[in-house]
Amino acid sequence: MRIRGRILISTLILLGLMLVVALFSLSVGTAKLSFFDVIFALFNPEDVSPQVKTILFGLRLPRLLMGLLVGGALALSGVVFQALLRNPLADPFILGVSSGAALGTITVSVLGGSILFNIFGIDTAVVVKKLFAFVGAMVTVYIVFKVARVKERLYPNTMLLTGVIVNAFFSAGIMFLVSISESDKIHGIFFWLMGDISLVSFDEVIVVFILSVVSFVAIFYLARPMNLLLGGEEAAASLGVEVEKIKVFLFILASILTASVVSVVGVVGFVGLVIPHMMRRVVGPDHRILIPTSLLFGASFLALADTAARTIVAPLELPVGVLTALFGAPFFIYLLRREM
Repeated sequence: MRIRGRILISTLILLGLMLVVALFSLSVGTAKLSFFDVIFALFNPEDVSPQVKTILFGLRLPRLLMGLLVGGALALSGVVFQALLRNPLADPFILGVSSGAALGTITVSVLGGSILFNIFGIDTAVVVKKLFAFVGAMVTVYIVFKVARVKERLYPNTMLLTGVIVNAFFSAGIMFLVSISESDKIHGIFFWLMGDISLVSFDEVIVVFILSVVSFVAIFYLARPMNLLLGGEEAAASLGVEVEKIKVFLFILASILTASVVSVVGVVGFVGLVIPHMMRRVVGPDHRILIPTSLLFGASFLALADTAARTIVAPLELPVGVLTALFGAPFFIYLLRREM
């Protein structure tokens, strides 16, 4: 009952925070709306003006929902990677999964985008980009597994170092594709690479939402084995945990979740690194409470960061990844120094 009570209380608090952030995000911008206007429009969409309807439902709401999903998904992936590798510096960005997914997406955009768009149409091209993002993430997983697996065992430190090397290699591949792309595409690609939530659709929101819910349920179900892994793989195996199978399953699941996010909004770094640490300091290392709190706080964090990105230099916009990097890079240095 104690852990259930903590989960319930922390979840209610973070849901309240998310609601406040959501209302704030929907109300601020070039065209300012009051909290009352936002609440009234959400519950009475047929009674608001066309201008308010376009701003709120056409632009801000899908962007807010995607920001919440991206933040939650990346934070959830970070929790998984840090548990699997037992390393506080692990996250999708550092392990190369984000770069692999981004390389797959950009490959389609630069080398095959025009053909796909002209022959099949925009919708099919978007699907193909997501498919290649998934392929890129899975290639990363395969390389990391292939290098780190020795006699049917995965070694955490080797996985982390392999991920860093793969990340550097794929980043070089991305820069190569950018250098040979048409000049009018370069700005858009760079903007996307730093995290761009400005142009998302409700269809994309639904896809990421479904993947996030399924992943959360599966990961939360494995919270106890993840707790046991923190004490060492041998100890976990002696308590009945199928260590290698669970590690592979969780790694693939977190990679798919990361790929779904990257294929839509690009590479948003450091969220998966920072949020789990912040929540671990507040609620402790128990994954039964760390998983839901990281997901909810990560959602609020990125939604707030995206709100700042579109308002700080308005009417211009910043990629949300710029703000997460400005916040996350010093935190990464702090963690690195702490581990030395």
